[in-house]
Amino acid sequence: MAENKRVQARKQAHERGVYPAPLNDGRSRNMQANRRSNTKPEVALRTALHRMGLRYRKDLRLDLGEVKVRPDIVFTAKKVAIFVDGCFWHVCPEHGRQPATNEWYWAPKLRRNMERDQRVNSALEAAGWHVVRLWEHEALTTAVAAVVAAVKPDAEHASETSATSRQSRNQE
Repeated sequence: MAENKRVQARKQAHERGVYPAPLNDGRSRNMQANRRSNTKPEVALRTALHRMGLRYRKDLRLDLGEVKVRPDIVFTAKKVAIFVDGCFWHVCPEHGRQPATNEWYWAPKLRRNMERDQRVNSALEAAGWHVVRLWEHEALTTAVAAVVAAVKPDAEHASETSATSRQSRNQE
């Protein structure tokens, strides 16, 4: 029953021009399959960080006054918020592109995403958080090194951090 209501609401929104109707069923399924969290790059990063012995919270809601934020990875004790941004959704300067169809819908939506990212960064930084934004296309080693540098600023390199944590575990 809920699915039927959702389909009806979507159809009415298309008729009112709130957002465009999909070009075909395949495109519709593709767009519905996009995830807000647990994307492949995010899961790969979390897995690598966990293997290094780093512990974090995932998709934790942070209330910063009027701004509500859900970073992909959160180190609460260190106040570090990690975002793994998709190239399309956050308009990557290297891979982001303006869609050719339904530009009337997508251009403002992508602009709002970028504005929200700036608002979120400002709110987090004002609250004393360190923000790390990574693109989905970044190499895993580069992403891990950026996170480790933010979480453990005294470590010079990610491999030194993992070696140090292995040594300390072996000594215990």
